[in-house]
Amino acid sequence: MESFFNNIPSYYRTAILVGGLVLLWVFEGAFPRLYFKSNRYRHAGTNLFFTLTTAVVNFALAFLIVKACTFTTNNHFGLLYLVPLPNWLHAILAILMMDLIGAYLVHLIQHKIAWMWHFHKIHHIDTAVDATTALRHHPIESIFRVIALFVAVITMGIPIWMVFLYQTISAFMSQFNHANIHLPKWLDNALSWIIVSPDMHKVHHSHLQPETDTNYANIFSIWDRLFGTFKKVNDTTSLKYGLDEYQDERYQQIGALLKAPFDKPLNQ
Repeated sequence: MESFFNNIPSYYRTAILVGGLVLLWVFEGAFPRLYFKSNRYRHAGTNLFFTLTTAVVNFALAFLIVKACTFTTNNHFGLLYLVPLPNWLHAILAILMMDLIGAYLVHLIQHKIAWMWHFHKIHHIDTAVDATTALRHHPIESIFRVIALFVAVITMGIPIWMVFLYQTISAFMSQFNHANIHLPKWLDNALSWIIVSPDMHKVHHSHLQPETDTNYANIFSIWDRLFGTFKKVNDTTSLKYGLDEYQDERYQQIGALLKAPFDKPLNQ
C-alpha cells in the first residue's frame, strides 16, 4: 500500500474520486432518499464548478503539504514519531489525526468563528443535498482546509503516502455521507457508530441551527460522540435543508454563491 500511494499517478486518484461520485450520483438518482424540485443536472453543474476551484487551490498550495511531509519524514518530527510504530499503525493513527484536525476541528471552528462561517455557509445554502454537495466549498474555505491539513501533518509527523491515502478515503466518505440515498435504518444506525453515515450527516444540513451545529465529522463518527456534538434524528426525511435567509433561488447559482460571504441575503 505504501508503494502504491507513494507512486500513485494523479489520474488514478482522479479516476477513483470521479468513479465514486458518478456511482453514488447514479444510485441516488435511481433510489433517492428525498425527491427535490430542483434540476439535478443544473444542481450538479453548480457544485462541480466548486470542484474545479478546490482543485486549483489544492494544486497551488500542494507544496506546503509536500514540504511538511518531507520535513517530518526526513527528521522523524511529530508526535507519531515519539515511539517506534509499525507502518500499519502509523497509517491508522495518521488517518485518525488528519480526520480530527483536518476535517472535524476545522469544520467546527468555521461554525464558531463568524467571519469563517461566511465562507463555509455556501456549503449549507444547498437546499438539495446529494453526493455533489460534498464538492461545494468556497475557494477561501478550501484554503482553511489546506492549512488545517498542514497543521495535522507537521504536528503529528505524516509521510506523503499517508496523506494521499487519507485524501482518497476522505473525499469518498464526504460524497457517501452527503449522498441522497436510503440505507436500511438498522444499517445506517450501525454504520454511524464507526463512520459518518448518510442519515447522520443529513442532520448537519438542517436549516435549524441547533441541528446544523452538530455532526461535524467526515470519516469517523467518534469525534462527534467524544466531543458531545453528536445528534440523532430518527426521521431525516422531515429535515428541511439550507439556511432560512438564503432560500431564494438566486443562491443556487455560481456567481451568487461566490459573492455570498460578502453579501447580505435578499430577505434581510
